[in-house]
Amino acid sequence: MTKWLISVSIALTLAAGVVNAQGDIEAGKTKAVVCAGCHGPDGNSFNPMWPKLAGISTSYFTKQINDFKAGTRKDPIMSAQADAISDEDLINLAAYFSSQTRSTGTTAADQAELGGKIYRAGNSATNVAACMACHGPTGTGNDAAGFPSLAGQQALYIEKALKDFRSGARVNDVNDMMRGVSANMTDAEITAVAQFVQGLQP
Repeated sequence: MTKWLISVSIALTLAAGVVNAQGDIEAGKTKAVVCAGCHGPDGNSFNPMWPKLAGISTSYFTKQINDFKAGTRKDPIMSAQADAISDEDLINLAAYFSSQTRSTGTTAADQAELGGKIYRAGNSATNVAACMACHGPTGTGNDAAGFPSLAGQQALYIEKALKDFRSGARVNDVNDMMRGVSANMTDAEITAVAQFVQGLQP
């Protein structure tokens, strides 16, 4: 009986560790009230300049907040907000936002053709890689590799991110990958692919 109790106790302890590692969605929801003003109560932002956090992978969300904390990614608002997030809050927020469903968007009709071409095939003439090679045919991303989901993301936010990578204003991409991809993209290509991504359905 004693051995059985010890075994059960160990199992429960390990299970609790898994729950803690995955985060508490309800606690994250409570903490996310602070985020709602910019990113919406469920992580679907109202302002097209601010990213949707709904459906974001826990690993990508965690990396971005930690990058803001470390100063490797900079933003006047987010850098200050990130400093106030504890390690426990970060785990819980990541769990909450990853559990939410991202709202869908639309692609401007005049951007669909060029945006689709760049997303699916890139531009071989200027060495621009296809976006779907990392982010998937439907924009669902690749969590294991650290590539975020793009489907339904705000076009203006994607456009700004690409231009920031291109200019070097943003440098927190893994192995300089996004800086390499965006380096030879034209403004027209960036606008078009951002619009295309906004309309992708995961």
